[in-house]
Amino acid sequence: MNKDQVKGHFEEAKGKVKEVAGKILDDKEMELKGNVQKNVGKAQAVVGNAKEDIK
Repeated sequence: MNKDQVKGHFEEAKGKVKEVAGKILDDKEMELKGNVQKNVGKAQAVVGNAKEDIK
């Protein structure tokens, strides 16, 4: 597992927490930011997976 995979999964988890908190608090901006952060984390993890596959 490389650092892109780890960072990506971590950002994905943080984004999910932020997204759920936004839903609970009825804060659409927080929910949207969490969703974006979650998707950026997924993308970073995919890049890490690709790097790992190339090795």
